[in-house]
Amino acid sequence: MDVRHPTHPEQIPTFDTAALRGHYLVEDLFEPGAIRTVYSHQDRVVLGGAVPQPGSPLQLETEPPLRSEHFCERRELGILSLGQGTVTVDGSTYELDHRDCLYVGRGTRSVTFDSSAGGHFYLASTPAHTTYPTSVARHADTVPAKLGDPATANVRELRKYVHPDGIHSCELVMGVTELAEGSIWNTMPCHTHDRRTECYLYFDLPEEHRVIHLLGQPHETRSMIVRNEQAVISPSWSVHSGAGTHRYGFVWAMAGENQAFTDMDHVAIDELR
Repeated sequence: MDVRHPTHPEQIPTFDTAALRGHYLVEDLFEPGAIRTVYSHQDRVVLGGAVPQPGSPLQLETEPPLRSEHFCERRELGILSLGQGTVTVDGSTYELDHRDCLYVGRGTRSVTFDSSAGGHFYLASTPAHTTYPTSVARHADTVPAKLGDPATANVRELRKYVHPDGIHSCELVMGVTELAEGSIWNTMPCHTHDRRTECYLYFDLPEEHRVIHLLGQPHETRSMIVRNEQAVISPSWSVHSGAGTHRYGFVWAMAGENQAFTDMDHVAIDELR
């Protein structure tokens, strides 16, 4: 388990490209035949990737930084399926299609990933103080919010999976946003969350294309070049917005003091520097 320590916004001007990527970008989550995880001290978020090989299921194990007997002893877990596969939670098996989401509640002792079709799984986990039941949100059954305008190249569909009016959780909020053909911008005008960390995983981006992701305080922004299936950790003081060289989707996951989706501090485009 890789560990990422918190940063102060005043550090941003001192970071070169390597430092920015080392603190905020998660580059290699998906390794065939393995589960890889990153522990961030920003709201104690854990991000992970599970890539089971046909006939070789993967068991989610605890890691030393968690100081726990099993991974979900004091945590809840959101799982986003990238492709087709199954997740078995304490003996119950869930079939997941591409972009389906499975929520796993605190106290779960066993989580196993399997796929015979080359599917893999993105994990987002947060601390939890109570237990909610394991539940599935299907991409095909979730009504999207339609956002954006062709004139500003940000037409997109946003699906909320884990949130106060959907799958209930203790702290985690999670969903998927997908851009329309010809659109490149996610979340612009952008915003910050003073009481929450937000993490993006970019996906469905062709291998030869990239997203230019903006981060930092609104008056002191920096950028990173991000490829398919890489994740970005955004502290509460940082904007999180990007433009791609091709349409794409992204998984957003938030953790912090509150779960209200609209709890954000909007930043006008002319305020960005």
